[in-house]
Amino acid sequence: MTPAEVLIVIPCLNEAAALPGLLTQQLAQTLGMRIVVADGGSTDGSREIVEQFARDNSRVVLLDNPARIQSAGINLAVRQFGADECWLIRLDAHCTYPENYVRDLIAVAAEQKVTSVVVPMVSRGENCFQVAAATAQNSRLGTGGSPHRHVGKGAFVDHGHHALIDIAMFNKVGGYREDMSHNEDAELDMRMAKAGARIWLEPKLALYYYPRSSIPALWRQYWNYGSGRARTLTLHNMRPKLRQTLPLAVPVAGFLALLTPVHPVFAAPLLIWLFACLLGGVVIGARHGGGCALAAGIAAATMHMAWGLGFLRRILFRR
Repeated sequence: MTPAEVLIVIPCLNEAAALPGLLTQQLAQTLGMRIVVADGGSTDGSREIVEQFARDNSRVVLLDNPARIQSAGINLAVRQFGADECWLIRLDAHCTYPENYVRDLIAVAAEQKVTSVVVPMVSRGENCFQVAAATAQNSRLGTGGSPHRHVGKGAFVDHGHHALIDIAMFNKVGGYREDMSHNEDAELDMRMAKAGARIWLEPKLALYYYPRSSIPALWRQYWNYGSGRARTLTLHNMRPKLRQTLPLAVPVAGFLALLTPVHPVFAAPLLIWLFACLLGGVVIGARHGGGCALAAGIAAATMHMAWGLGFLRRILFRR
């Protein structure tokens, strides 16, 4: 495998704080590989940062992504720069990556003889609410035991955080759906699996992810996650897994609570769920040092309700 056979794509929208460190790291560790930053119209100085790196190093390319969303930006980069490459490496700007990440991904793909390598995401927080959200996301309370949200054993999986994909397979199935802004990765994994792809989850290459730093931002994110997941399942005529079904009971409990004037018993399911989240968050937070982590239940409750409402809205009003 030569450097010219690897295409690194960074979909980006207003990531000025993260880009300098990420580009510096990858330029030092991926000698000879092209790095394409697909920018969706940043207004925070991200474009200027990439342009400066491109002036200093011809391997860096700034690519305009008029559609703005990640799926379209990556597809565009592959169409323009992936004709002679074997591997697509996807890097998300708001994450921190281990040393020699790209090189090790390629080595794992060769060792396991797979079409795609995915990695776990470990959440980290910098401000207080991020710490609470990260604590929730790193626990079963927040993610229901999703394999790629915890560092476990290496295994063949049906989905994980996208890291490396065989470009021939990527093109064979048509790349990401450009009408999906969320859950586009899981939807692509489903199509690749149907086409015979083998997807390996590599725990040694877990990356660090920084969650949203406020309740409204976390709410919007998980609303979109729920809606995107519903769209994926609808497209493929599949049923949600148990960990995806349980959050759907949360908005139902909320609707029942609206009947409280009829009889207080209708509020019971919502109150039980909220109490369980808050108590569970305190227990999990205490195990992780206390402090802001004790508010993990507030973040988890936000995630559950927003995901469930987004999912149900898509199912009920998908047109």
